[in-house]
Amino acid sequence: MRFRFCGDLDCPDWVLAEISTLAKISSVKMKLLCAQVLKDLLGDGIDYDKVTKLTADAKFESGDIKASVAVLRFIFSSAAKHDVDSESLSSELQQLGLPKEHTTGLCKSYEDKHSALQGKLRETSLRLGRLDAVSWRVDYTLSSSELRESSNKPRLG
Repeated sequence: MRFRFCGDLDCPDWVLAEISTLAKISSVKMKLLCAQVLKDLLGDGIDYDKVTKLTADAKFESGDIKASVAVLRFIFSSAAKHDVDSESLSSELQQLGLPKEHTTGLCKSYEDKHSALQGKLRETSLRLGRLDAVSWRVDYTLSSSELRESSNKPRLG
């Protein structure tokens, strides 16, 4: 199945696996976790102590916390990159198995920061300079005191 937030491609397997991890925390804590991830994406940094406290009830280990943050970063940045509206994102995440309460909080956070997130992604994306001008010339030697015969081969310079 194809998903708009994945650029109209199949959802990566690791995202599917981590959605079940996200479902283990409460919807309120999910929204707070989303706020931390969005704060980080916008350049303000993430408070890992808060994230650890938010996921303590679900007994997340270090790897689970990192994976949860990574999947939320992927969802937010990919959805913003492909300009997905919050309703479509909510529908797609529910199709992938994220509970409705979780998607509601996630999509509300996404909707609030959508334009700021797109601006930040534009600002930090790799861009190559534009080609302004090209100049070239061909030198052609008709004869030379060094040569015994005239050469008909052009020389690029």
